[in-house]
Amino acid sequence: MKTYTLLAIFAFTLFACNNNTAKDKNSEEPMATSEVKQTETESTFNVTPISHATMVLDWDGTTFYIDPVGGAAAFSGQPPADLILVTDIHGDHFNMETLREVVGDGVRIMAPQAVADKIDDELLSQTLVVANGETTTVPGIDDFTFEAIPMYNLREEALKFHTKGRGNGYVIEKDGMRVYISGDTEDIPEMRNLENIDIAFVCMNLPYTMTVESAASAVVDFKPEKVYPYHYRGSEGMSDVGVFRDMIKKSSVSSDIEVVQLDWYPNKE
Repeated sequence: MKTYTLLAIFAFTLFACNNNTAKDKNSEEPMATSEVKQTETESTFNVTPISHATMVLDWDGTTFYIDPVGGAAAFSGQPPADLILVTDIHGDHFNMETLREVVGDGVRIMAPQAVADKIDDELLSQTLVVANGETTTVPGIDDFTFEAIPMYNLREEALKFHTKGRGNGYVIEKDGMRVYISGDTEDIPEMRNLENIDIAFVCMNLPYTMTVESAASAVVDFKPEKVYPYHYRGSEGMSDVGVFRDMIKKSSVSSDIEVVQLDWYPNKE
């Protein structure tokens, strides 16, 4: 793993928490946005959560939209995307109308084949299909590489949600800094065996992905320097992100992993 010192600078107003259940389960008030500065190279990495699985990453002035849903209004005030990454076909990750509204002329859409099969013909020429295990670059942002990581379920009762090979997680790398986006997955071997991850976004919600305990166990295995729990609303409410955080803090081998909770659900109902 890179030896860079990561300094977290949180300088944005906290969203009000209107969901008492979520607030009780997550003892630290979630933050709206985070900025990470990598002091050795002066690179900057900004995270803006939009909702659930949707986020905007600004990395040294290059802007990535991850799983854009919610219409153009959800991205009001955000810089236009230089690249859009889509992980899966489900509606909380892929929305054709939103794609039409936020993709600029010539901006590429990176996606697995299952997503490409659902993209309108007029955007297919802008779509770059990447399969599990493949690594690629994108013209115009050649200083980044992108690796598609498998994402799938392990529990028998959950196999119907995410089959192996259909969706992509992603590892994005620039100048040796590596960022992992899990997509919808359980604690699969491909996650546990990741190496040299600086920042990780890890899902945890039932019945669709995995428990907070499984997520924490996997994070302890691959040891990112910083982890953002996300995609933690399930069919029965919010997952207990506080348990996830505490399990990592109590781990003798991973107590130095920083857990950062952002507000992925600003419009709680």
